[in-house]
Amino acid sequence: MATHEKTPPSGPGPAGDWKPEVEEIAQRTHLALRMGGDERVKRQHEHGKLTIRERIDGVVDSGSFHEIGGLAGAGVYKDGELTDFIPTPYVGGLAKIDGRSVVIGGEDFTVAGGSADMSMERFKSIFLGKLACDYRLPMVLLHDGAGANVSSTTSEGHTHLPSSFDVFGDLIQAGMEAPTVAAILGATAGGVAANAMLCHFTLMTQETGSLFAAGPPVVKRAIGATVTKAELGGTGVHVDTSGAVDNAAENEVDAFRQIREYLSYFPTNVYQQPPVRDCSDPIDRADAELLSVVPRHRSRPYDMRRVVELVVDDGHYFEIKPDFGKSLHTILARVGGFPVGIVANNPKVVAGAMTADSADKQGHFVELCDHFHIPLVFLADVPGFMVGPHAEKAGTLRHGMRAYWASLMATVPVFTVITRKNYGMAGQATANVSRANYRVGWPSGEWGSLPIAG
Repeated sequence: MATHEKTPPSGPGPAGDWKPEVEEIAQRTHLALRMGGDERVKRQHEHGKLTIRERIDGVVDSGSFHEIGGLAGAGVYKDGELTDFIPTPYVGGLAKIDGRSVVIGGEDFTVAGGSADMSMERFKSIFLGKLACDYRLPMVLLHDGAGANVSSTTSEGHTHLPSSFDVFGDLIQAGMEAPTVAAILGATAGGVAANAMLCHFTLMTQETGSLFAAGPPVVKRAIGATVTKAELGGTGVHVDTSGAVDNAAENEVDAFRQIREYLSYFPTNVYQQPPVRDCSDPIDRADAELLSVVPRHRSRPYDMRRVVELVVDDGHYFEIKPDFGKSLHTILARVGGFPVGIVANNPKVVAGAMTADSADKQGHFVELCDHFHIPLVFLADVPGFMVGPHAEKAGTLRHGMRAYWASLMATVPVFTVITRKNYGMAGQATANVSRANYRVGWPSGEWGSLPIAG
């Protein structure tokens, strides 16, 4: 959006002339681009964070952002003349990523800490959700805000019944038809955090990102626990342990890179096919290293990520949830230029057995790929469900059968390569047993209801 020099209105124009109003619009536009002012912008940078406008520019194609609702906010007047303007703490609109249209928006932390005034910018974000839903466009959310601003009840004179209007429905509807992505770039709480949980893909910056239903002050008051933002909801909690967030990002620039790469595998919406790219890697390439990648000793681990590198285009892939449910890899890659979703057991962690966490990870990934018409490839080396008291307490059987359900319901083509073990109920979940299956076994492959040694 172009920056306009501040030009004060010159007074009423001739009859039929709207010049004063146009000049005020230009002045409001200039003031809106200042966001919360130089001091708050500086503070944002000192905390290692970019502003929302810098973030949008970092994600989208250069010069493609078209802001919507940029003049929403509160004007300050003196003697009928506009002297200042406080924009609503949300910036968003239309843009392009790799030439494709997207809806993008996020909280402006430099204004009221990015917290939502129920009567203003919350409806601005809802409008963007409707835009993504109605026009079937991918939606990118750049989160850095604390949910509802309870102080707004003072000016409004009343509170709101939570069930009186729909805040999340449009994002849910948008996700039914187009990819949705959320980047957690600062402290994100309440309804803003809930939005992130409704997206297909979430990521969080390691140093500045955090996610929680309510922040440390509320936790202190509610249950008496004293915790930092990172202890309550940083990457160590939600990327490594809870799995609520898919990927960690080293910094905001890395987050922007991941957003662009993730979307590159997906169609604009479910009514299109995934984008196919030109491929210079020969489709019939057969790397000799694959002959020795699986050890002859059946109990020795090997690097399944290396197998993926050796078979996908140019050895390049994008892994989702690499730090959660580590006995399984869920990966986006290309074969012959076509996007594929790869589900690969990891023999380096509990021999690749299906745990409750890895089952949830597999089921969600299979459903995601199926929803957006991305074919599935299973690289199977699974001895079965994880067993033992801890596995039973974690509900492994229940979670595992949910993963099986997801595979059974998939409608995309499924290709299975049995690299080594393929046993039991977890082995059944490495294909779609209700449809025609193409399964190949390596010389190292072995399978059955249960290992004979068992």
